[in-house]
Amino acid sequence: MRKNDNSWTGERRAGFDRRGFRGFYRAVSSQPWLMYGVYLFLIGTGMYLAGVMLGVPRLLLGLDAMLRPAAAWLVWYSGVPMFLGIAFALMDLLIFFDGKRPHRQYREDAMREATVSVALTAYNDEASIGDAVADFIAHPRVSEVIVVSNNSADRTEEVAARAGARVVNEPEAGYGRCVYRCYRETLRAATSDFIVLCEGDRTFRAADIDKLIAYSPHADIVNGTRTVEVLRERKTQLTTFMFYGNLFVAKLLEAKHLGKGTLTDVGTTYKLVRRDALMRLMPALDPSVNLEFNAHFIDRALAAGLTYIECPITFHPRVGVSKGGNTDNIRALKVGFRMIRGVTFGWRAG
Repeated sequence: MRKNDNSWTGERRAGFDRRGFRGFYRAVSSQPWLMYGVYLFLIGTGMYLAGVMLGVPRLLLGLDAMLRPAAAWLVWYSGVPMFLGIAFALMDLLIFFDGKRPHRQYREDAMREATVSVALTAYNDEASIGDAVADFIAHPRVSEVIVVSNNSADRTEEVAARAGARVVNEPEAGYGRCVYRCYRETLRAATSDFIVLCEGDRTFRAADIDKLIAYSPHADIVNGTRTVEVLRERKTQLTTFMFYGNLFVAKLLEAKHLGKGTLTDVGTTYKLVRRDALMRLMPALDPSVNLEFNAHFIDRALAAGLTYIECPITFHPRVGVSKGGNTDNIRALKVGFRMIRGVTFGWRAG
């Protein structure tokens, strides 16, 4: 029996409404509400503290009549972004969290005989690169060490080659360019199961490859974290300010990709990546992103659905003078702000 026109139209409209609602729900639930909530709560906290601190000039400088209205406005209305921030965070954690977690099974791939190709970044690291290359070449898992020099003006390339590395020069300046070239060279020439990225300044050690391999059955990317206190030497280039700033950006990125990973260190270079995963990720990476490239790498990897895990590694004082984002707290702050900008608004050359 044929349905009448009104009935048929009604069913079509109901189907469209259901699809429209599902699309709207997916669009809303996919937003990083927890990250937005963190920002709003921080804005509210800043407003409240600013209002309270205005009490100092009000009382000490006799400016009560002038500053009281501004202080009262800041204190009273600081509750608006605070409330919204808490509401957004709770919405993400209590309503959308389960849907954001990937539907994947526990992963345990056998990696007993896995080999590793190591790529070291280098820029005027003549004093350290020889020992760094020798350290990694001596590791039984390592099949090859590649050093990518970013237009070093000293004898970095000569020393690295003499120590046994295959040396490549990346003529375009920038940390992101150097790291991207490291990955490109290892994908092009090496045949190992895994690619390990590290630095040639002796801040990291080859012995930690065993830890990265131990974690590798569970993920596409194993990121070395420098946040375990007993594994860090007392004096390194990672100051207390950089340590907690790095941790803050890591948690911000974790909030953006809620349910996809636990992050504590977005500034570390030392990481292990599966060859097939890196091949999928390379088109999404932008080598023009400079000192904040490691955060960019993690952001792109999580967005691409790659599995990610962190592994505690040792961290040591560098040999020579630092040329990266941790030469001092001011420069580190600038890099941190560029990371936050990239996480929030998208990545561009910095």
